[in-house]
Amino acid sequence: MMAALDQAAERHAPGLWQRMPSGAGHDAQYIAKRMPASMLFVPSIGGISHHWAEDTKEEDLALGCQVLADAAETYLKG
Repeated sequence: MMAALDQAAERHAPGLWQRMPSGAGHDAQYIAKRMPASMLFVPSIGGISHHWAEDTKEEDLALGCQVLADAAETYLKG
């Protein structure tokens, strides 16, 4: 799963992405008990996260969706 995300990120945002260790588990920690799981983050304006003021640029959301769809297709094709 991580390799598929890495490859998709590089295809859609060459040189603009990074792997980020995260202490956040969210649903991924439960899904990972049954199947491979990863989390994909997109930048929040001003770095604000988990707060009512959190916001993300539409173009970053769209890019994140493209990366996710690409990675899912790659992963599912094996």
